[in-house]
Amino acid sequence: MKFIKTFYHYIWIINTLRAFKELTFEELNQKWQADGIADGNVLQRSSFNRHRDAILSLFGVIIDCDRKTYKYYISNSESLTDGSIEQWLFSTLTVHGVLSDSAAVKERVVLENVPAGLEYLDVIFTAIKSNHRVRIGYRKFGTEGYEKTVCPYALKLFHQRWYMLARTADDQMRIYAFDRITEVLLTDEPFEMPSDFKPQEYFSEYFGVLTDKTPMAHVVVRTYGNTSNYLRTLPLHHSQCEINTTEQYADFAFDIRPTADFLAELLSHGDGIEVLKPVELRQEMRTLIAQNLKRY
Repeated sequence: MKFIKTFYHYIWIINTLRAFKELTFEELNQKWQADGIADGNVLQRSSFNRHRDAILSLFGVIIDCDRKTYKYYISNSESLTDGSIEQWLFSTLTVHGVLSDSAAVKERVVLENVPAGLEYLDVIFTAIKSNHRVRIGYRKFGTEGYEKTVCPYALKLFHQRWYMLARTADDQMRIYAFDRITEVLLTDEPFEMPSDFKPQEYFSEYFGVLTDKTPMAHVVVRTYGNTSNYLRTLPLHHSQCEINTTEQYADFAFDIRPTADFLAELLSHGDGIEVLKPVELRQEMRTLIAQNLKRY
């Protein structure tokens, strides 16, 4: 329990500095006591320095001090919105901390469920950490199951589902959905992880988890109504930029590989999004919409 409380101390420090931008240690301490953190006890400077080190290690958040004003601030606030595991961990612990302090309203908070497969998370994490191959049983929808030994490179959470990115014996990169894994066995066979491989970069040209050879494209979409605001507040991709704005619509551009995941996302916005460019993608969207209409 003490370990969990310490996590919440880290979260409080981060959120307080995000809210107030800059605070001296004395100002931070006053708010610490006013909020009843650590049962209202004073925050010792030595404890604060340890917390700063732990926050950097766990969440990648750098808390610097301005030597002129002696005020502390977060110097890399973008680290909390970059889609990294540190950012996900921070968000998860923040929600958990709020709910833990609000027992009376827990039943009034509705969360999304994550499908089956979480029982394999610990084993796969261990394999990734130790760079050991795993033997998995896998069954795609509508097909026979099979077994395969793979080198787990990374994990990705997308649309409430966990996925493993792994290299196969024939040197192919493949995605395996946890809810289609039937068993996982940690082997004693090590593998060498490429020192220059970065999962964030691997997925950077895609939306979602499908990473096929779809060519790169400069995609321009026109959004109508509130869809424009949805994209502004929650960009679909890091390359997204707003290139034209009127009272009736807004245009957004993406440099992306428009895989099926990306097209499905565009379709999910209904008549709120219209693909303008490239022409080939616009025609593909027309075909998909026509096929959907046949269902009705």
